[in-house]
Amino acid sequence: MTTLREIRPRLWRWSVPHPEWRPDAPPDSPADWPRAVGSVLCDTVDATVLIDPLLPIGDQGFLDVLDEHVRSRGSRVAVLTTIGFHRRSRDQLAERYGATTSRAKENLPAGVESFPIRGAGETVFWLPEHRALVPGDRIIGAPSGRLRLCPESWLGYLPSGISLAALANALRPLLELPIESVLVSHGEPVLSGGRVALADALG
Repeated sequence: MTTLREIRPRLWRWSVPHPEWRPDAPPDSPADWPRAVGSVLCDTVDATVLIDPLLPIGDQGFLDVLDEHVRSRGSRVAVLTTIGFHRRSRDQLAERYGATTSRAKENLPAGVESFPIRGAGETVFWLPEHRALVPGDRIIGAPSGRLRLCPESWLGYLPSGISLAALANALRPLLELPIESVLVSHGEPVLSGGRVALADALG
């Protein structure tokens, strides 16, 4: 059964196999990502927040855990996505919990901040209480507890024509945040020294 991994009190992450994962994807191609992808659950003062949620196929027990968590809190639910590709189980959970899905700053729960990345087609979320950054596709995990930018091929569909160098520049303002952890969707999360790891990835 899929389990919630507690990162800090009131902050969890879980990972499940992506149903469209391809074991034969060429390295750094648009289809090249680790089989398991991550999702985030965070309890804020006024909401239960799910970021880029992906439900495991055939695991009713995990859905029962989420149901109980939502019931026990009795607060509103917000389902947030960093990027269009990560809508995943968004609509299913939004309907199940009567959740909001807006990323507009004025509609975000208290304790969640958004940083749209210009030209990158992505919104990165910041959880200040936990000093946790939650990116989508543009920042991913790398070996030995490091971070990297996504493969350049992942940017090819964007009308902006943004390059990796331009992406790094667009992400650089995030270094002004006191980042402790980076809860990536692809790869292993960085749980300490997140700002240093991000600075290394940006070059």
